[in-house]
Amino acid sequence: MSHAINPVDGTRIAFTVIESDAGAGSPSLLLAHGSALSSAIWRGFGYVRPLRERYRLILPDLRGHGRSDKPHVPDAYAMDLIVGDVLAVLDAAGTERVHYLGYSFGARVGLSLAVRDAGRLRTLTVGGGSARAQAGAFDRLFFPGCADVLGHYGIDGFLEAWAEHLGSPVDAATQAAFRANDAAALAAYMRRSDREPGIDDADLAALDVPTLAFVGSEDRERIDDTRELSRTIPGALLAVIRGYDHATTIAAAPEVLSVVGPFLAAHAGRSSG
Repeated sequence: MSHAINPVDGTRIAFTVIESDAGAGSPSLLLAHGSALSSAIWRGFGYVRPLRERYRLILPDLRGHGRSDKPHVPDAYAMDLIVGDVLAVLDAAGTERVHYLGYSFGARVGLSLAVRDAGRLRTLTVGGGSARAQAGAFDRLFFPGCADVLGHYGIDGFLEAWAEHLGSPVDAATQAAFRANDAAALAAYMRRSDREPGIDDADLAALDVPTLAFVGSEDRERIDDTRELSRTIPGALLAVIRGYDHATTIAAAPEVLSVVGPFLAAHAGRSSG
């Protein structure tokens, strides 16, 4: 485990580098997780073993998550700062340009990184992503007022309210993932995300980065946004993963890699680093 420091506010970002089985000179691939998760999902869901055969993997814990610093102030989760974290990780890992795969929160970060500094990206893969303003997104994904419940009643209170909203208990694996979080940090992140303005279509239309957008066919929250991304970013490809919703798509590693793998391989000839 290594750490990078965001030079703007001093936040420490934990990351792991897994060298490629193919040896020195392999292209680097950064994997960015979703909300309330951590870089541990990439091993747990079965991405690391097949991807390391060809790529040097960079696995950060985004701020507020995993083993990275967890500020309790909403403005600490401004997207500009989070993009700065990723750039700091790339610098600390000695990587000038990288393939990028992000899911949900990680996808939003990747889109923002592409707009800010596309020269650091060889390719961009965004799963379950959106460039739109995020107001109300967590209330729709979980339940109305979820950030306030999380901030006032902690993880257990959040899980109880979510189960009541669902009409059934939250599954054990999801409960365990949420209990690994700092409730105050997660609430601060959600509150700031609710104020993020999104990315202008004009900025997306100006991108010159090979892009793949994928989404679950049952992902009601993100399927329209993902389709719109594929229409707006020049040359972007769209893949719909049949039978999965927002929560389950990223766990379907074989299905996701069946579309991501060929896309990355098609751009393997882009300059290494």
